Formats: sequence, C-alpha cells, structure tokens
Amino acid sequence: MAERYIVFTAWPYCNGDLHLGHIAGAYLPADVFARYQRLRGKDVLMMSGSDTHGTPITVRAEEEGITPREVVDRYHPRFLETFRKLGIAYDLFTETDTENHWKVTQEMFLRHLERGYLYRDVMEAFYCPHCKRWLPDRYVEGTCPYCGYESARGDQCDNCGRLLNATELINPRCRFCGSTPELRETEHFFLDLGKLNEPLLEWIMEDKEHWRPSVLNYTRAQLQSGELRGRPITRDIEWGIPVPVKGFEHKRIYVWYDAVIGYFSAPREWAWMIGDPDAWRPWWQDPATRSFYFIGKDNIPFHTIIWPGMLIAYGENLNLPYDVPANEYLNVEGKQLSKSRHWVIEALDVLQRYDPDPLRYMLMVNAPETKDVNFTWEEFLRRNNEELVATWGNLANRLLGFAYKRFDGKVPEPGKLDALDRDLLAKTEEAFSTVGELLEAVKLKNALMEAMTLAHEANKYLNAKEPWKQIKVDREAAATTVYVGLKVVDSLKVLLAPFLPFSSQKLHEYLGYEGTLLGRQYVEEVEEVKKKHLVLRYDDAGLVRGWRPSELNPGQPLRKPAPLFKKLEPEIVDEEIARLLGS
Repeated sequence: MAERYIVFTAWPYCNGDLHLGHIAGAYLPADVFARYQRLRGKDVLMMSGSDTHGTPITVRAEEEGITPREVVDRYHPRFLETFRKLGIAYDLFTETDTENHWKVTQEMFLRHLERGYLYRDVMEAFYCPHCKRWLPDRYVEGTCPYCGYESARGDQCDNCGRLLNATELINPRCRFCGSTPELRETEHFFLDLGKLNEPLLEWIMEDKEHWRPSVLNYTRAQLQSGELRGRPITRDIEWGIPVPVKGFEHKRIYVWYDAVIGYFSAPREWAWMIGDPDAWRPWWQDPATRSFYFIGKDNIPFHTIIWPGMLIAYGENLNLPYDVPANEYLNVEGKQLSKSRHWVIEALDVLQRYDPDPLRYMLMVNAPETKDVNFTWEEFLRRNNEELVATWGNLANRLLGFAYKRFDGKVPEPGKLDALDRDLLAKTEEAFSTVGELLEAVKLKNALMEAMTLAHEANKYLNAKEPWKQIKVDREAAATTVYVGLKVVDSLKVLLAPFLPFSSQKLHEYLGYEGTLLGRQYVEEVEEVKKKHLVLRYDDAGLVRGWRPSELNPGQPLRKPAPLFKKLEPEIVDEEIARLLGS
C-alpha cells in the first residue's frame, strides 16, 4: 500500500461563486479522501487553485467593463472562504496568475518544444469582423458535429464530452455579438498528441482495474481509436502567460494547457513556502506516491489523456495519475444547475443558513459517483432530521448525557460483557475494515452508508438494553451498556470524521479527549518578487491519527455534551425553492 498520497482537485474558473455541483463533483470527495488518509497516518498533500486565465474570466470582465485581474480579486478570496467554511482542507489552494506558475508553465512549454512534442503550424481560427478580434475557442459556440448539441463550445461539447476545435462547429457564432465569424489563418504552437497516442494507450491498458468504468472505458475508447492529433496550445489573446519564444511574445499559452500545469506548479510553490525547494520531488518522482485527481465528468479527457500526455512528453519519470475518480452531475430539484439559466445554489450563500456538516452529509450520501443525482430540499430536510438528528446525533447525545449525569461525568467501569455487547463491539471493529476499504477504493458514498449502518445497530442495541431502566435495578449492567455504547460512539466519531469533521471534533471534545480531528485552515498572503496572492493552507499540528476502534478507558472524564445537529423545520423547503426560483 502507498504511504504517500497527493490529492488534486480540478482548478475552478475564477469567474463566479462555487455552487453545490462543483462541491459535490470534485472538492468535497477529495477532502473526504484526504482526511481519511491523514487519519490513517499517511503523508498527504491536497492541492489545487483558481484557474485565472480561462476565457470565462475574460468574458466576465468584458461584460462588466473591468479587467480580468479584478474578476480574480473578487472571486478568489470567496473560493477560499467557501472552502474554509466547508472544512475542505487544502495544504495549498493557490492560483495560476503567480510568478511561480508562469515560470513552471513556460518551463514545461520549452521542455516539450525541446523534446519534439510541440510544433508550429498555420491554422484557421475564427475572427469576428463585428467585434474586430480573434475569438478563442470558448468565444465561439455552435452545433456539435458529433451529437448535434446546439450549444457546444469551441473546445468541448458538454453534451457528449468530445474534445473539439472551434472550426469543427456547425453554424458557429460569436459568443458576444452572435454574428458569424470569419476563418483566417494564424500561426500557433501545437501539442503533438498523435505522437503521444501509443505511450498513452500502453499506460491506460495496464493496472487500471481500480478506475471507475465510465472513466476507463471512455479513455480507452478514445486512445484505441487512434484519432488523437495535434492540438493548438497558443492563442491570439492578451490575458494569459506569454509564449516564451522569440516572435511569439504577443501570443499567449492557452488555458487548457496552462491550467493542468497547476498540478505541477502548486507542489513546487508549497515546497518553496516550506523552505525546501526540492520537497516536491518525492511527490512527483517516487513511484510509491499515489496521485488522485478529483474532477467532474466533463473534465475526463483533460485528465486522462492530455495531462498524462504532457507528463510523458516532459520526461524525468514523473508519476502519471494513479486514479481519476470523476463524478457525474448533481442536478437540483430535477433540473441541471446553470448560472446562465439562473438555476443554482451557491455554496457560500447556503452556508449562511446551514451548518457545514449537514450539507457535507447530504452531498456525500447522495454523491453522483456513478450516475447523475438529484438534490432536493425535501430530501435534505429528511436526511438532516431522520439520519443526522434522530439516528446519529440522538445516539451520541443520549449516551453522553446519560453517562455525564448518572456516572459522575466519567466513562463508567463495565462489568462482564454479554453476547449483545460482544456482538456490537465485533461489528464496530469490522466496520473499520469495511469502511476503510471502501474509502481506499474511492467509493465514498457506500463508505458513509456503512458507517451509518453501524449507528443504526448501536441504536438497536441501546433500545434493547435500556440503560435508563437497568440502572434502577442493576447499576453494573447499566454501566456496562453505557461503556459499550460510548466505545461505539467513540469509534463512529472516527469512522465519520472524514465526512463530518466539525461534529466529530465536538464529539471528540465531549468524550474528554485533547487534540484535533479537524485541523486548522488559514488564509495566507504570499509575496513573490513582483506579485502577491492569497492562498488557503492547512495546519495538521495536533491532528489525531489512527483508523482503529475506540480505546476509551473507564474513568475518563467527560465534558458536558450538547446536541451535535439542529433539527430543521419543514418551512425551509418552500423557502429554499422560492430562493431558487428568484435567483
């Protein structure tokens, strides 16, 4: 088994607030996985950042009459706040408009050029006479030539997932004025994906049994078709990283090539920040390190074909992705999330009204791991009240409250265990193997459901034993029941900590422990030579590690408990749907 895990998430376009689809698709699953590995005592780095060079940023800037940097300065801090409030614990969440990222991107460009994986060629690109400008791929929309989807972008069809060139679109139109653009010749650099087809096919055919079938089947089909061809990686635009070749300085490296390099540049920024410039190397060059890329399904080809190809072209035996657990889509109230159609639940907004753990729970127990799923406020209400409050929260609160009140605020001394006691403790021990194996396989939804099954078993045990009645006739029997129950609650605290870190931390403290299951997130300003930027970081000092059943000792002092979760009123359903309709 690997001892070191580097966990990446897709780099979100920094042009608007993150919505629940983003959180469920990439960021929360990655956090759950990383928190589990930290609990196991493994070395973990979780990294990502804001994609500041994407054309969605320039589109937003032009619509508002401001600069792209002003758009980034508005939304990047809001990303950091969203992740901090949700407890998504990045060792580093940075951005792409940094001196470090520019340097690493230009270095990779020149390396690819030197090793023969880039070439220059004249291509036809769209120019809008009405707007008097070249149109990058995302500035062009039209009909997909493969599936007929009428709102395909010039770089990819969101409906069928095929990578496109803008010139392939049927009935192309300018994103801004809607007029038909002209094709004109312009010279650019191309990544020679055709040259990479064979090594990529060899890689994808070996040791990929742990990949999700949808990801693996799509990637193998694309590579087995042998259709990969050169793809332009520079554009006639002003915002972005300059091409480091004489005569091309006025052109820019395009975002789809630039953004994925963030997976390489962020660990190097982290290494510089901790004062050891070579600290990134084991994470990228030691084969014992496993790299995981958490993304949405629309990003599959960029992470299973293009980025691995870029790594092969770079050389130096850089680790290729160990797994790319792409998720399907999260719909809301039966409709696809869409900012343009004003059907969206923004994470930062909803966190003003609800605690983070119930939201995390809903998104993970209803995770879109193998198919598109539907988020409804009625189900959120039901799962919060029936599963978090009535099942798990009530179990913990009943036992802790009873122990604190009737056993002098301490864990009671048990007597002899009977068959029911031993059976529940055996199931608890077994749960660590079952849940752990599912988490390791990135089957996070099933892992959470298995943990909650143990909570149901513990409730059945408590209802059968009835310690509040036992104590009237046999104090030792009641003490045994409460002791066994507290050990199971203590174990569930660990099993659920990756999913529910805030409430698990509260429970950890109620049980009388020191240390943290949550860790500390903080925002830091990084100053480079000419630029400065904000990053989100994670401090694991004092982090409690150990994926194992409770070792709770009799006599351990408890702290006065309080409910872990709040019961929600039915009125929230209509209120939230009204917000959606008015968004």
